[in-house]
Amino acid sequence: MKKGILLVNLGSPDSPNPKDVKRYLGEFLMDERVIDVPLWARTLLVKGIILNTRPKASAKAYKKIWWDEGSPLIVLSERLQEKVQNQLDVPVALAMRYGSMTIKKGLQELVDKGCTDIKTIPLYPQFAMATTETIDVKVDELVSKYFPQVKITRTPAFYNRQDYIDVLSASIAEKLEDLDYEHILFSYHGVPERHIRKSDVTNGNCKMDGKCCFKKGSLQHEFCYRHQCEITTINVAKKLGLKNGTYSTTFQSRLGFDPWLKPYTDRTIERMGKEGIKKMAIVTPAFVSDCLETLEEIAMEGEEIFHEVGGEEFTVIPCLNERDDFAQVLSNITMEWIATETVIA
Repeated sequence: MKKGILLVNLGSPDSPNPKDVKRYLGEFLMDERVIDVPLWARTLLVKGIILNTRPKASAKAYKKIWWDEGSPLIVLSERLQEKVQNQLDVPVALAMRYGSMTIKKGLQELVDKGCTDIKTIPLYPQFAMATTETIDVKVDELVSKYFPQVKITRTPAFYNRQDYIDVLSASIAEKLEDLDYEHILFSYHGVPERHIRKSDVTNGNCKMDGKCCFKKGSLQHEFCYRHQCEITTINVAKKLGLKNGTYSTTFQSRLGFDPWLKPYTDRTIERMGKEGIKKMAIVTPAFVSDCLETLEEIAMEGEEIFHEVGGEEFTVIPCLNERDDFAQVLSNITMEWIATETVIA
């Protein structure tokens, strides 16, 4: 069985044109693992309200961050895929969960190269319903329908791999080496609190009280996004020798009126600025590729909030993007899989 690797990221509109943005948002927001309400309610919310009001504003935001080569997320993911391919002897393809670079196309590319044993690597360090799980489900659906001859191996969240923590820590240290900062904010993409409860394999052990995330040995941690974010921050802080009180974890990009994971990034930036913090650094470890949420929501909107309340220096640390050492982490994951299967065989 010839092996292959499929890297999967979120996706992007084909252009910052409102028509393309509307098409992309429609696919993204109609995913039942993104907006997890009954179909009738999701249809009413997305097609009846959001797609009639949001595309123009979102298109304007995309235009602010769009590169000459195209979507930053796509361009950076392609560069990363090329570097991973250069480190491996097996074919490496790239796909997006939403948009025109479909998972089906990615699987077909590998199948056309003779691959029948494929490992999928979602480009998300932490597990979440709206990221890793929706990729896994889509892959299973496509394989069952179009590629029944293909064997799929999933990749668990890699937030606690030491090589990943080392690379993330190094990327932060390089940016902060000559920087005098007072506080570093670890901002993760937000999800509704109900997503955490739905992912709880212990059926009710999750208390959402800020305590169970730190209990050792809990089965729920394998699929608990909040736990994995908190532990990512702790592991990096330990690696960098950060002092208590000089860093914190927050969550960004909420939608609707249901409670989402707290504390919120924007409100924390505002509060800290009002409390006298003048120099803040911010890193976004839920994303491996810079995108709308990092380049516009954090680097532009976040900085504007900080300056409005008296903040002076707002440093945004880039995502891992196409770093050589991050490409090596993904290569390590692949080589470990190949070595394990070779031993089993």
